Amino acid sequence: MAGSSQYTVILDANVLYGNLSRDLLLSLAQADLFHARWTHEITHEWTSNLAKNMPAVGEKLSHIVALMQQAVPDCLVENYEHLIGSLTLPDPKDRHVLAAAIVGHADAIVTLNLKDFPQDLLDPYNIEVQHLDDFIVNQLEMRPIQALSAIKIMRARQKNPALTATALIEFIERRGMPQTAQHLRVREQLI
Repeated sequence: MAGSSQYTVILDANVLYGNLSRDLLLSLAQADLFHARWTHEITHEWTSNLAKNMPAVGEKLSHIVALMQQAVPDCLVENYEHLIGSLTLPDPKDRHVLAAAIVGHADAIVTLNLKDFPQDLLDPYNIEVQHLDDFIVNQLEMRPIQALSAIKIMRARQKNPALTATALIEFIERRGMPQTAQHLRVREQLI
């Protein structure tokens, strides 16, 4: 794909690591609020860390990754490796994310670590960096009906155990997304 007319983001490994943040992001992407993209290297990073930290989940990861790729068409960015060596970031290990954003025609990188992607180093590529919490609130504010519907559908999928809207909001807040939780708290009856 040469590019997308839809707002396109590269999801950093740290926002895909947690089940809740991954589910939120992919639910919003599946509702066509934005085009989510990542790479095999990003997938390897979060799945390796998750398998190491939670061995019981490790067995399910290949199935989770396959479902992610099914849910989000054209999610994988490829052929970005040639750019990595020419890029500058505070941590050289993050250059693959920026390279994927450039090749993947991304408008933004969504991450938990803004310091790893200083905006002045992304400006030449017209790519912005957004914290996960800011990004989700932006989706809720720009297209509230679609975003709230996607979160409601996501919550309804939770069967074991089922989640009340209040419990979901508290879970979101505990997972480091206070703005998202605050936004949803006011609209709790809609999710």
